[in-house]
Amino acid sequence: MALGQHVSSASSPRVIVAAVIVMAGRVLACQRSAPPEVAGRWEFPGGKVEPGETDAQALARECAEELGVRAEVGARVGPDVPLAHGRAVLRVFEVTLRDGDVPRALEHRAMRWLAVDELDSVPWLPADEPIVAELPALLAAERPA
Repeated sequence: MALGQHVSSASSPRVIVAAVIVMAGRVLACQRSAPPEVAGRWEFPGGKVEPGETDAQALARECAEELGVRAEVGARVGPDVPLAHGRAVLRVFEVTLRDGDVPRALEHRAMRWLAVDELDSVPWLPADEPIVAELPALLAAERPA
């Protein structure tokens, strides 16, 4: 099975997928509104892979639900990040928005487009921090000429 084509099953750790959306050298960060213990922290949008979904299908669905956009799921960003004492894993992918779609904060308190020098200006969720560390090279590659 190709990378990004993982299908969730009951015997494997729960898979959480997240999107790194880069436009004009900036990455989209979303501020959690719930649950209370993480409200106000920042994350990459995404959510749980449901049984029978591939990682890409789940991420496209989550982008539609959370941001109101149509997403093209691309390459992986960073390694799997273990969550919940090994009971779950975070997988992050580059995402391109289709046909000029503009994200809206449908399920988040706020959104910001962060440049490379602004990545540390928000309090990230601990699970997203290893991915943030991967972003400077990605953002430099996407910066407009």
